[in-house]
Amino acid sequence: MRLLMVEDNEDLGEAIASRLSAGGHSVEWVMNGQQALRYLDIDHWDVLLLDIMLPDQDGFSILRHLRRQTPSLPVLVMTARSEIEDRVSMLDLGADDYLVKPFDLRELEARLRALMRRPATTQAEIWQLGHVSIDIAARRINCRDQTVEFGQREFCLLELLLSRTGQVVTKERLMMQLFNFDEDSSPNAVELHVSRLRRKLSDIAIRIDTVRGTGYMASLGDAS
Repeated sequence: MRLLMVEDNEDLGEAIASRLSAGGHSVEWVMNGQQALRYLDIDHWDVLLLDIMLPDQDGFSILRHLRRQTPSLPVLVMTARSEIEDRVSMLDLGADDYLVKPFDLRELEARLRALMRRPATTQAEIWQLGHVSIDIAARRINCRDQTVEFGQREFCLLELLLSRTGQVVTKERLMMQLFNFDEDSSPNAVELHVSRLRRKLSDIAIRIDTVRGTGYMASLGDAS
């Protein structure tokens, strides 16, 4: 999963990021509401982990903004506020679940798994980009008579590029989101994955162009 975590406590944020990254997830960690809103507006995420008490604005305002822009994104609230009124307010504003601090990281992982098992009506399982159909759950692309399946990291790369079709995605962003914090990552590793992806897409109407010195840009072409 690609997770955006909003948590201003450094010890807790580091512990969560370390645990989830070790479990194979891609975690982007920000520490205030302004950063959270910026990342929510420019990128695609599978789950938002949201602290309520933040230094610049509270999680309630972030939830209000999010539900106007992205109503289907699953949100797991992490809060030290255990009063029933606060929990009811979170759920009424659109939170899907919550954990009261302190909590066990094993419970956090279990609740994330439960969120991702929810029916497809709460998540976009299929992307339709022109004549290209992208099955998120199956990690598969269908383009007329062509079907291509991908490994987890290949599909994550493809998803990152197609979520910003026609825009340049920098190598630095791809390095940050494709690899866990404890893995060796480099521009050469990104280039290798892009090369493999291009080979798989050779008969599919998706182009990945290199923007020299910056990164890559995906675009849709005409199917043969």
